[in-house]
Amino acid sequence: MKHSNHQAMSDIEELTIDPTAPLIISDADEVILQFMAGLERFLLTQGLWIDLSSYAIHGNVKHQESGTPVANEQVTDLIKTFFSTHTETIDVVPEAPGVLAQLSKRSQIVILSNVPAESREARIRCLHGQGVTYPVIANNGPKGPAVAALAGRVQAPTFFLDDIPHHIKSVAESAPHVRRIHFVADERLARLIDAAEHCDHRIDDWEEARRVIESEIDFFLNAGQ
Repeated sequence: MKHSNHQAMSDIEELTIDPTAPLIISDADEVILQFMAGLERFLLTQGLWIDLSSYAIHGNVKHQESGTPVANEQVTDLIKTFFSTHTETIDVVPEAPGVLAQLSKRSQIVILSNVPAESREARIRCLHGQGVTYPVIANNGPKGPAVAALAGRVQAPTFFLDDIPHHIKSVAESAPHVRRIHFVADERLARLIDAAEHCDHRIDDWEEARRVIESEIDFFLNAGQ
């Protein structure tokens, strides 16, 4: 069952946020976590596979034997089942924990994930078990309002990382001062999608993301001197 964003906003209000420290707001799936690789393993157990010829799940899930596409309604159900049974077992993007740990020395980090509310605790266990021990907000729908609520609590550079262009656009509309990084961790998927129209940077590598974020933080601090 989907949750409303009322809970996400309530969770944001309860967070301890330092108004003077830079803020990094990151998506989880295909940014910190290898969502597609996990979904592929699950689909194989169901006699299915995903044809990564376009940047979409619906329409690309196919039967292994016949190659015929699975109906969209069934794909939606499969994704729900995947979240309910495998959220805790998705592998982390290898470089993410170390880079986030480096960034956390100068910045505060929040994970903003469109994970079903009932899978939030499993997502936290998944992340924490792989060294990503930052607050997790379970969002629903466009991420702009939640990012605006978070960014509104700091007077310092704020960054948003996500793989989905419509979330980048939502943040551009709701919190235009937030620096938006379009990030796609899976190399196969990254090749299928151009930089989001409303992003400030297209980066698919965590070390490069760290350099860009720290450079912009340095620029902000030096400008204030």
